[in-house]
Amino acid sequence: MLLTDSLTLALRAISAQRLRSFLTLLGIAVGIAAVILLTSIGEGIHRYVLAEFTQFGTNVVGIHPGRTKTGGASMSGLPSSAKPLSLEDAEALARLPNVIAVTPSVWGNAEVNANGRLRRVSVYGVGPGMLTVFKGKVRSGQFLPADEVGSARAQVVLGPKLKNELFGSENALGARVLIGGLRFRVIGIMEPKGQFLGIDLDDTAFVPAARALEMFNRAGLNEINVAAAEGIASASVVAAVKEVMKARHGSEDVTIVSQEEMLETLGGILDVLTMAVGALGGISLLVGGVGIVTIMTIAVTERTNEIGLLKALGARQQTILGLFLGEAVALAAIGGLVGLLLGMGLAQLISFFVPALPVHTPLSFVLLAEALAAAIGLAAGVLPARRAAQLDPVEALRTE
Repeated sequence: MLLTDSLTLALRAISAQRLRSFLTLLGIAVGIAAVILLTSIGEGIHRYVLAEFTQFGTNVVGIHPGRTKTGGASMSGLPSSAKPLSLEDAEALARLPNVIAVTPSVWGNAEVNANGRLRRVSVYGVGPGMLTVFKGKVRSGQFLPADEVGSARAQVVLGPKLKNELFGSENALGARVLIGGLRFRVIGIMEPKGQFLGIDLDDTAFVPAARALEMFNRAGLNEINVAAAEGIASASVVAAVKEVMKARHGSEDVTIVSQEEMLETLGGILDVLTMAVGALGGISLLVGGVGIVTIMTIAVTERTNEIGLLKALGARQQTILGLFLGEAVALAAIGGLVGLLLGMGLAQLISFFVPALPVHTPLSFVLLAEALAAAIGLAAGVLPARRAAQLDPVEALRTE
């Protein structure tokens, strides 16, 4: 029997029982829609999180005080021999080959008092290399100058939101502000950066790291960030940083994390999360598969005479098997298409009404979902189709 004839017979069998066929393919459609919707949300969140981190570049290496250990008992509460990170450490790292910028970092919360207004915000002590390391831009004025470590001037660069809260539409350049009890002069306003994982980067103040150490009464930096030249393997930069820190501190008492390594780890975690969410939606596909098995079993019982007639006319077992398998696959494939349209439509509706929730449906997910629907139809139709193919033609023709 020709493939076109088999397909025609399968579609006629489906259309002959419209309501039953609709209810059967609805089970597959709901399952596919759930898979598409959940994986779209998962993939959207995946891309959103990675985009949040990569907005600061992918060639950044972070140096943190203290050595992170794995295994064994917790070391919390015990005295540490790790030396604090210093501004001199940052200067030494800036002299490494393939390093284009370095910024020390120390942060905390402080009250900012200016123009008769008071506001508590995040204050970051950084170096002039911060713009290069974290791809920042100044909207007006200038960023912190490259002063000597021991003679950093009391200057501040305001985030755009903080500037508007304190000065409104007035010109803030040259104004005096009181931050954490210390007086600073405004020399620049940053370009809007938005939020990073819930932290408003525009509602901040940037001061020289030496001044921040004094303000927060800290002995050392929170971290040092190093930006490597494009095209340079982060592993080579990490190795060079280790050598410098070991030479300066006498031992490897720092934790070094490259942005590339962090993104790979984060990407792997988010991939697993997306797959887990998709698997939860796939559970409903099992219900659709059970529905196909049930309907095809009923169809074999109702069409026993038809099967006997086909065998009496010379149809082989493979032909009968192909007819019922084709019907099961067609039911599942049509249900899959309906589910794809439903799932993608719901994803777009969510994206329209909740713009903050990222939703993305990759083409690979669409093709995989449709292939999965067809595979479920094929698997679910095997037993009923084999039963139909193995019927005795004489006994089948006798059946009323």
